[in-house]
This record gives sequence, C-alpha cells and structure tokens, in this order.
Amino acid sequence: MIVLGIESSCDETGVGIVRHRADGTCELLADEVASSVAEHARFGGVVPEIASRAHLEAIVPAMRRALAAAGVARPDAIAVTIGPGLAGALLVGVAAAKAYAAAWDLPLYALNHLGGHVAVDTLEHGPMPPCVALLVSGGHTHLLRVTDLAEPIVELGSTVDDAAGEAFDKVARLLGLGFPGGPALDAAAAHGDPRAIAFPRSMTGPRDPRYDFSFSGLKTAVARYVEGVHKDGGELPIPDIAASFQEAVADVLTMKAVRAARDVGVDTLVLGGGATANSRIRSMAEERCAAAGLTLRVPKPRLCTDNGVMIATLGAHVIAGGAKPSPLTVATDPGLPVSTSQIR
Repeated sequence: MIVLGIESSCDETGVGIVRHRADGTCELLADEVASSVAEHARFGGVVPEIASRAHLEAIVPAMRRALAAAGVARPDAIAVTIGPGLAGALLVGVAAAKAYAAAWDLPLYALNHLGGHVAVDTLEHGPMPPCVALLVSGGHTHLLRVTDLAEPIVELGSTVDDAAGEAFDKVARLLGLGFPGGPALDAAAAHGDPRAIAFPRSMTGPRDPRYDFSFSGLKTAVARYVEGVHKDGGELPIPDIAASFQEAVADVLTMKAVRAARDVGVDTLVLGGGATANSRIRSMAEERCAAAGLTLRVPKPRLCTDNGVMIATLGAHVIAGGAKPSPLTVATDPGLPVSTSQIR
C-alpha cells in the first residue's frame, strides 16, 4: 500500500509518500517540505496568518513534486494532520487532503500530528517496541507511553507553561540571536561553558510532578541575568549563557525521560520533534540511556522537524491496524489531545 501524507500544522507545508511493506515496515518514496520560517523571522515567531497564506501557495507545488519524486500517479490512501496546530494552517492541509481524496476516490485518515513524530522513527529503525517517547518542539513538550502505533498513545506528562522549543526562541530573542532560536543557541553554545551560570532546573524537586515540565522560570532566570549584566555595564557572555541555558533544558528533559522509561518498565526511549535536533539534548540522552541500559532511537534531523512523511508513516501503521477511514466531513481540531490518534 502506498500512503500519501499531508502536514500543515504550523509553518512547514509537508507532503510525504511511503510504501507500507508486507513485513510491517515502511519505505520512504518522497519527502517534500516548503517552509515559511524566513517570512516569520522578522517578527521573532510564527505569525498564524502568514503561515496559512504560505500553505495555500505551497501545497499544490509540493504535492506535484512529491508525486513526481515517488513516481506515483495516484496513492492508495491519504493521511492528513487534523490537529493539534494552528487553526488556519490546519484548514489548508485538511481541505487539500479532502479534495484529493474526493477527486481520486481514496480513503482519508485524519491523524494526530504528535503521533506522527513518534511513528516516523520506524522509517530508520524498523518496528517500534513498547517505549517511552519524548517529543520536544516549538509548541509541544510531552512524555508519552507508546504500546502500538495503531493504538491510543498515553500521555505521561507535558509542559505546564512554555514548551522547550518556545523557551529556546524566547531566550534567543533576548540574546539577539534571531529566529528560529534553537539552531542559533546551539551554535553559540558550542563556544561556551555549560557550567558557567547556574540556571534553575524547574519541577525537579521530590514533591513536583514526576513527568511534567516547566520552562517559563528558566526563561525568566535568563532574562534576569541579562538585565543584571546590562545594569552593571558589562558585556553579555552570550556563548556561556547559551551553553548554560541549553544544559539546563537538556538536563531536565533527559532526566525525566529516563525516569519515565524506568518507571513504566520499557527498555526503549524515542526522541522526536524539531528541538531534538539540538546537539546537547541528543548527546545527554545518549549518555543517560547508556548508563540506564536503555536503547535510544532518534530519527535523523530532517525527519524530526514537521513533514508529510511522518503523517504518511503513521497513516500506514493505522491502516495496517485495521482502522476505518475518516469521513470527508471531518473537522480540524487545533487542541486535539495526544490520546486521540485518529478522528473517525
């Protein structure tokens, strides 16, 4: 079966195509992504209206490129992100998916964006055993328990305020590093000392929730440090600030992820989401998983960011699990909970 996936939850227009094999694995046939990040950079963050208009311009050309790259005239099924995400952005992708499904008389599968970030790992590492997944992106920070990609995912914990990627963007703005903040902070941190500044590790006390996160206080601590340096007339040690901030985020994320895997009794940790491209998050996860005897699975950076391939891959697994198609009347759900893998 050949499944085409459409992703438009934020600022990337993604169209991906995979072939689901008889042995349960998937083969990547096409991965086309058009990003509008450059259009948002001057505003310091994603502007929903700009994202929606960019999706409208990009969706048809991306579809044509994907079909040509895959050598496919018509897939067997269409999967699309139904939520969570920006309302206007989701509408563009879902409207396109419905139009193609109706024109080609194909089944439509309305899927959860977050489940796609987990499923895409199977393209590189094969069938997924029961695991804990840590998803880190601009809008989401979640710890998830996954037993089967065709079954509902259980949320163990999430952020109570700023997502980790959102904190990266805000701290980068404080330091004048531009948008998106993740890559800029990672590059600056390479020349800094992660022990130079003792930034707080929020929600890590014995009475705090075991799997929830909070990054708003850390962001505020960086802001207060910057204000103090400016007040004293000093020069900002940007590499040290970046490295120390990055170390604090990676420390909390990986500590809680390994804790969750131990608590639920699985031996595999999966990382997903655009912020997991951060070098320190990856290296610290490798160190802690090795020490805990866990297997770490991380997709290549291209597949960690939003793309249509992840939705096509999740669709292939959902279809293989016997799910019925979604109706063409299905509505987008910007606040879709992670436990809802498909809207039928």
